[in-house]
Amino acid sequence: MYSYATLASVFAFSSLSAALPAPLPNHDNGEGSSSGINVQLGPRPYFLVDDMDKGPLKRKLESCSEGPFSTSSFSISHRGAPLMFPEHSKEGYIAAARMGAGIIECDVSFTSDRELVCRHSNCDLHYTTNILAHPKLAAKCTQPFTPYDPETGEDASAKCCTSDVTLTEFQSLCAEMEATTFNAVNTSQYMGRTGSTPNWRTDLYAYTCAETMALKDYIPLVDSMGLDFTAEAKTPEIKMPFQGDYTQHDFVQQIVDTFKDADIPASRVWLQSFLPADIFYWIENTPAFGAQAVYLDERADLSDDGYENAVASLPNLAARGVNIVAPSTWQLLEVNNATGKIVPSTYATAAKAAGLDIITWSLERSGPLENGGGYYYTGLESVINNDGDEYTVIDVLARQVGVSKMFSDWSATVTYYANCFGLE
Repeated sequence: MYSYATLASVFAFSSLSAALPAPLPNHDNGEGSSSGINVQLGPRPYFLVDDMDKGPLKRKLESCSEGPFSTSSFSISHRGAPLMFPEHSKEGYIAAARMGAGIIECDVSFTSDRELVCRHSNCDLHYTTNILAHPKLAAKCTQPFTPYDPETGEDASAKCCTSDVTLTEFQSLCAEMEATTFNAVNTSQYMGRTGSTPNWRTDLYAYTCAETMALKDYIPLVDSMGLDFTAEAKTPEIKMPFQGDYTQHDFVQQIVDTFKDADIPASRVWLQSFLPADIFYWIENTPAFGAQAVYLDERADLSDDGYENAVASLPNLAARGVNIVAPSTWQLLEVNNATGKIVPSTYATAAKAAGLDIITWSLERSGPLENGGGYYYTGLESVINNDGDEYTVIDVLARQVGVSKMFSDWSATVTYYANCFGLE
């Protein structure tokens, strides 16, 4: 039997490389998106459905096997399609669009010349691009490369930030698969990264130099495909104000201004941040964009009482004008010990009671679920034991928690569910 990574590789190679979405006319009314893309989901959703435990949900999903399938804004592309493609690459964005994602994400950081680029972290170039293979650019890194020490087991290290390079230099880099094992002994071992790709992902679509993206290039690409946008203001890892006078407010306002300059209406943009101050800034200073600003709530991960404090604070957030919260999936779910079923958490219940819309992240990011699924399934380990359980989780999030959208590293999985249940 083929592994899901192999099946996904076959799909991505055979359909995506052969038939990328052609550019489509831009919106003419600023109301939602209608992509017209010939959505192709490939074998992975079917693999997951086949792997499900028997029951009504499996039968329902099986009944939708022949489609038709179309773009759904319930399905948000998380960093492109990083289960298979380098994150925040042009190739990954196009792959996600082909898999029916109605909203494409750009995590926004800034360069040394204060241009905005799509990168998950201000300082991740050493493990998501080939910067270390470029000696002149590697020399600009905040911290130079130190190789893995096989005698002590100390990881390879470096710190290369978007703010270390200019936009032109950033655009000269190749996007690579995110490394999670930092065991490089030289700068050419892993295509210029400090480590290797997890064995449940693939480097297949990185060898031809996946294209890095500036925000001002991401916007027309997504717009040409008739899709909508979500842009996250990444929390800077460097001291702000940058270069003495570039403040956090300057940064988050620049994101808004870039969309305005491209004539993108606020109704098509979901701004995001983990920093409450960013959300409140948008609400107060750019209210049209602030109305759809998404508070990425990670407080449960930051302290022992973070979860309880987050739950208690939800009514106050709503009172201050926050309309959308986005916690990670595990914060929205728990197991009912009496029934052994996954049910909405106290956070989910409190958010709905406060009138807040809920978006969640991120499906298809933890690898195989046979051992409980990892971080995103925290607390569900007793009922998660196979990849098919992904759809059980999605179903509880959609129909019981009532999330309005889901981020996924492989959009086809969520798109299949959304189409089957009529979620546009």
